[in-house]
Amino acid sequence: MTTTTAANPLRLYQRVAADIGQAIADGRHQPGQRLASERDLAEEFGVSRPTIRRAVIALEMRGLLEARQGSGVYVRAGGQPPPPPRDLDIGAFDQAEARRLFEGEAAALAATLITEEELAYLETLLAEMNSEEATKEQSELADRQFHITIAQATRNSAIVRVVENTWDLRYKSRLCMQMLEKARHVRKRPLNDEHRDIIESLRTRDPKAARSAMQTHLGGLIENLLLTAELEAMEQTRERLASKREEIALRAASAAK
Repeated sequence: MTTTTAANPLRLYQRVAADIGQAIADGRHQPGQRLASERDLAEEFGVSRPTIRRAVIALEMRGLLEARQGSGVYVRAGGQPPPPPRDLDIGAFDQAEARRLFEGEAAALAATLITEEELAYLETLLAEMNSEEATKEQSELADRQFHITIAQATRNSAIVRVVENTWDLRYKSRLCMQMLEKARHVRKRPLNDEHRDIIESLRTRDPKAARSAMQTHLGGLIENLLLTAELEAMEQTRERLASKREEIALRAASAAK
C-alpha cells in the first residue's frame, strides 16, 4: 500500500478504498484475514482515522470487508456478504425509528454548540450528495458523514458512537438494505430540501427547530418505507389473484372438453 495524499479530503477515502480493494484482488489480503487497526492504517496511508473509516464502510457496502464488533475488520470470502445473524437482521422500520429518536435529540443539542466551520462542512457534504458526478456510493457516504458531523457537533463521543452504530446497522442487515433501496424510489420531497432545512435550523441555533427538522426528515423516510411495504403487498396480491385466475381458467377449459 502507498501513502495517500490529495488536495480534496472528501475523495481521500476513495483512494484508500481502491488501494485496499486492489490488495484484496491481488491476494495480498486473504479471505478471513484481519486488517490492521484503524490507527495503523491511518498512519500507513498518511490520512485521518475518519478517512479510513469511510474507506472501510465503502468496502463493506461492496461486500469486500466485514466489520466485527469488538474484533476488527476482516476480508470477506469471495467478496460476498454472509447471511446476517438473526440478532443483526434489523428491519428498516426499526432502524429508521431509532434514528429518528436519537438523531432528533442529537440535532437539538448540536444546535447550541455547532460551529461555523461545521456548518460550512455540512454545506460541502450536501453539495457532494447532490452532485451529478457522484456515484450512489459517494452520495450515501456523504449522507452518512452529514449525520455523523451533526452528532460530532454535540461534543459527546457516546452520542457519536450511537449515531454511527445505528446508521451502520443497515450494512449488517440485508433485509434493511433491501427495503431502504426500494424506498429511495418513492420519496416525494427531494432529500436536498430536507437536508437544507436541517442546516438552516442548526444555523439559527434553535434546538426545537433542529429537532423538528431532523425528525421530519427521518419521519419522511419512515413514510416512504410504509408506502414501499404497501406497494409490495399490493403487488403480491395482484400476483396471487393472477395465479388464481389462471388456475380457474385452466379448470374451466378442462371441464369444457
